[in-house]
Amino acid sequence: MCRFGLCLGLVLAGCDCVPAAEPRSYHFENDIEPILSRYSCNSSGCHGKAEGQNGFKLSVFGYDQAADHTALVKESRGRRVDAAAPEHSLLLLKASGRIAHGGGVRTPVGSEDYETLRGWIAAGTPLGDPAAPRVSAIRIEPDQKIMAMNSGVQLRVHARFSDGREIDATRHARFQSNNDGLAVVNSAGYVATFDAPGDVAIMASYLGQVAVFRALIPRSKPLSSSQVALPQFNFIDGHVDRKLAQLNIAASAVCDDAEFMRRVYLDVIGTLPTSAEARRFLSDTKPNKRAKLVDQLLQRPEFTDYWALKWADVLRVDRQALGHDKAYAFYQWIRDGIAANKPLDQFAREVIAAEGPLAEVGPASFYKVASKPGDAASSLSQIFLGVRIACAECHHHPFDRWTQNDYFGMQAFFAPLRIQGGKDNEVLLAGEATASVNARTGEKVPAHVLGEESQAGKATGDSRQLLAHWLTSPANPYFARNLANRIWAHMLGRGMIEPVDDVRATNPPTNPELLQALAQRLIDSRFDMRQLIREITASRVYQTSSRPNETNLRDEQDYSRALLKRLDAEVLLDMLCQATGVPEKFRGLPAGSRAIQLWDSKVPHYFLKQFGRPQRVSACECERRHEPNVAQVLHLLNSPEIQAKLSHESGTAARLAKQIAADGKLVEELYLIYFSRFPSTEEAKSAAQYLGEHQAQRREAVEDLSWGLLNSLEFRFNH
Repeated sequence: MCRFGLCLGLVLAGCDCVPAAEPRSYHFENDIEPILSRYSCNSSGCHGKAEGQNGFKLSVFGYDQAADHTALVKESRGRRVDAAAPEHSLLLLKASGRIAHGGGVRTPVGSEDYETLRGWIAAGTPLGDPAAPRVSAIRIEPDQKIMAMNSGVQLRVHARFSDGREIDATRHARFQSNNDGLAVVNSAGYVATFDAPGDVAIMASYLGQVAVFRALIPRSKPLSSSQVALPQFNFIDGHVDRKLAQLNIAASAVCDDAEFMRRVYLDVIGTLPTSAEARRFLSDTKPNKRAKLVDQLLQRPEFTDYWALKWADVLRVDRQALGHDKAYAFYQWIRDGIAANKPLDQFAREVIAAEGPLAEVGPASFYKVASKPGDAASSLSQIFLGVRIACAECHHHPFDRWTQNDYFGMQAFFAPLRIQGGKDNEVLLAGEATASVNARTGEKVPAHVLGEESQAGKATGDSRQLLAHWLTSPANPYFARNLANRIWAHMLGRGMIEPVDDVRATNPPTNPELLQALAQRLIDSRFDMRQLIREITASRVYQTSSRPNETNLRDEQDYSRALLKRLDAEVLLDMLCQATGVPEKFRGLPAGSRAIQLWDSKVPHYFLKQFGRPQRVSACECERRHEPNVAQVLHLLNSPEIQAKLSHESGTAARLAKQIAADGKLVEELYLIYFSRFPSTEEAKSAAQYLGEHQAQRREAVEDLSWGLLNSLEFRFNH
């Protein structure tokens, strides 16, 4: 060890002594929050949930660093950390598994993250310099790649700080796949694909910033020239074919007339064709008969009934919340708008800026259902933009750009609204433009549209007029694309963005060029929903058969074949009633009313409840459930109510058994009623043989055949 004098002499002589290393400085947000996020300590399933876990609560996804620091350092009398003996801190004892921890071992002793936590505790658990650089963006390497099936790639996440510095943040980034059927990603950022072609997006997030890696996964075997020689009926087909060519997938052939007819009836009007309608269409030899059929369906009252039902679901026409008269007035406004082919932008503006007596101004009732300003803001964003901002009420959106200021800026548009008057004469009144208060920071946030805080303070009077103009503008990057995607998803069985009401940078469309083209067609037609349906149904893509070929058997997202689509509860019930010839009687409604005409979602009905009818308590499309369950299968097989329809004295089976003597003709009529097609030779022979063997109980035999057709996949699915 040098004496002071010797060292001084050496310095004076020019000696280069190495100074002692400076102790590391810690910053809670930059050094500790990433560890808490990486191991999901602050997730909603652990300490980030509303009530915390075992007395320890963190802000979900680490949105409130000051509160998290307080929870770790000061709460519970400071027992979670011990600067004098860091390794004995409760935080480290539990995280390392040295004492029981419900979350298991997260940071083993000696690991890099363990040492970071130990060093931070030993340094006195500093919050850090408030002026320290923050993460301003992240990027993924690679950001896109063509990957073989059953292959993998390691992603790297780089975080850029506000001072220009970059670090490798892969270890502490969180990853998520938007399609686990195509590729999965582990916690270290390794992506593994499966034996299926398609397009997948992998999201990475780090300290509130997000980035996306996109992988195109083609089939390994190229297509032959004969496989790619497909007809193109309109602009839609070109966009789809280009994507299929990249994936080495050949589209299925164009469907036959019977398949198209049944599909378009169910998609457009939610109603089966009658046997007479099926015979007429199938015998028609005109080359333009498909387009003519679509035009006819778009003018039928069932079109208005069906699409009014769909809009009533997301706009939450709820009798329980509104009362009978106001709920019916709201529904009738929706139905009248669809019957008159009201442009969708006008439809949206009238909802957003509604004002007046609830019994007279239908859409004003929306603000009684969504009575809180935040609920109105998040619901309308989800319905008309496809953007979910509700989670930004409490924290920065974990998967998108939206901040709490975006949420409270949208909320401020609806803060002045109030409903006055008694139960029978309620009136929605709008006040002057105002500001919301960020509940966490106490900051006032003026009304402004998503992503454009520069508009703050420009609104005067009823600020919703500004919102309605921005939201429905052709320049809006979300409105037309959201509506186009929703209509496309209904018609094709899957949106280019799924779920349809979860539009975000980290959930990109599978075919962005097609989605933009559809949105532009919607804009060019002045938001005419019927016209967009015409264009979709005219495409070869819509008219593609559901029968797969060797190349597209695994394709579920790129429209190379028609998907089997589960039917809405109301549509399936109406099909049962129409096919059996026995209408349903709904409580409080006239005899002969159909399920798609039910404006009240609270009408009690076991079948509708079991098959997924929504309760209209949120704007989410997920309220309508299409997942199958055992109870549904058992109900169709064994329901006394369905058996009563099959065996009804004035039902289809009894009528056909009495009126049609020839077994072959009777079988043909049954197939037209249930499947909207003629039976194949084998089907006709087998069914006629069954009837011939049961002539003594012919009516019961017809009922048996009807039961079999009703329970088939061909009847219960749209295809």
